[in-house]
Amino acid sequence: MSFAEINLHPLVLSAVLESGYTEMTPVQLAAIPPALQGRDVLATAQTGTGKTAAFLLPSLTRLAADTAIVRRDAAAPRILVLAPTRELARQVLTAARKYGKNLRLNTVEVVGGLPYREQLRMLAKPVDIVVATPGRLIDHLDRGRLDLSKVEVLILDEADRMLDMGFLEDVEKVAAACSKQRQTLLFTATLDRRMAKLAEGLLNNPVRVEVAHTMENAAKIEQRLHHADDLEHKRKLLRHFAACETVGKAIVFTATKRDADTLAQDLYDAGHAAGALHGDMNQGQRNRTLDQLRTGRIRLLVATDVAARGIDVKDITHVINFDLPRQPEDYVHRIGRTGRAGAEGIAISFAGRVDREALVRIERYTKATMEVHVVPGLEPRRPISTAPVGRPSGPSRSFRNDGARSDAWGRSARPQDGRPAGGGRDYVANKGATHKPTPRAGSK
Repeated sequence: MSFAEINLHPLVLSAVLESGYTEMTPVQLAAIPPALQGRDVLATAQTGTGKTAAFLLPSLTRLAADTAIVRRDAAAPRILVLAPTRELARQVLTAARKYGKNLRLNTVEVVGGLPYREQLRMLAKPVDIVVATPGRLIDHLDRGRLDLSKVEVLILDEADRMLDMGFLEDVEKVAAACSKQRQTLLFTATLDRRMAKLAEGLLNNPVRVEVAHTMENAAKIEQRLHHADDLEHKRKLLRHFAACETVGKAIVFTATKRDADTLAQDLYDAGHAAGALHGDMNQGQRNRTLDQLRTGRIRLLVATDVAARGIDVKDITHVINFDLPRQPEDYVHRIGRTGRAGAEGIAISFAGRVDREALVRIERYTKATMEVHVVPGLEPRRPISTAPVGRPSGPSRSFRNDGARSDAWGRSARPQDGRPAGGGRDYVANKGATHKPTPRAGSK
């Protein structure tokens, strides 16, 4: 079904069509019509399903259709979007400005890491849409710099992630400050007891929308598993893939901020355009790093899970899980950074014996078994026992030094295209373009 067939405001529809979108995704088809009717919506949908447009387009149509109201109150938004991370907030902000470009709306972001003076300047003007992270929004709310009593639409994007990050009380406080007559659109990747309880308290007779998780629609992402004996073995495997000509832009996920910095520095010292991205970096550093990734100045981005949601770079060829995530849902979000916009992608995971339980949870959640691969010369001495999780019993795949795939007997298989990625502390392989790391600043 096309966007032209639903009741979007003409100015909003024209912006959508100018962006090159014509047909709706399943989550858009299910969520937009009831949202246009003013109904609350509880949607289970993961990244990459088109959920941002699913909640923005009906909300923008609401503002565009209400021409009688001229917003003159400073810091009193009509639409409020809450997102768990600065990266996701920036992605939503960009989309809101793109879809609302034909409307005369003031859309601002209120997130940690940005200077207070700049945010105060933006909030001193009449505001239509605020896109925010919970911590910084609460800060402004407590100081009386924001009036949420006139919010007509409250949108919670990736609400499960906000709960995982400890923002439950902040979310409830924000909702309580909003108009009781508001419309609420809640989007979450998972719907467990905590989320169901939150939804029950915030939503009024919602329309339930559920879209199959992205792994069921991710046939273009090839998942590979490499057994690793220890940390040094993982480092050798990472150096191998970083040097493969077939690896294009890649995101390497680690468990800790320290590891992200250390691995990014190691890759940079080895001559790769690499950098780190994590929560201890200020917003300027994070934005600069992502811009460098998009423009190709860095190829290898070493990141913590702060980057799993909210990074929308279309030419990521590989995702490498240096450390497996604690939650299987995060695995899906991580590998969803590749294979975007119809492209093929490859997800590579390193796992040792200590990761066996995490591996089992991931494979159960995704209903898929990662195929075991081996790099010649970097064979594991202690492979993980795979019988209980149904790993194939045939020969494992391996990689030649040129990055092409071959089987256990050295026969060449279909090569994969690609190269690595980078980002973060602003390490760049071009020595002339290298930036000195700036001091980290904690942020909410």
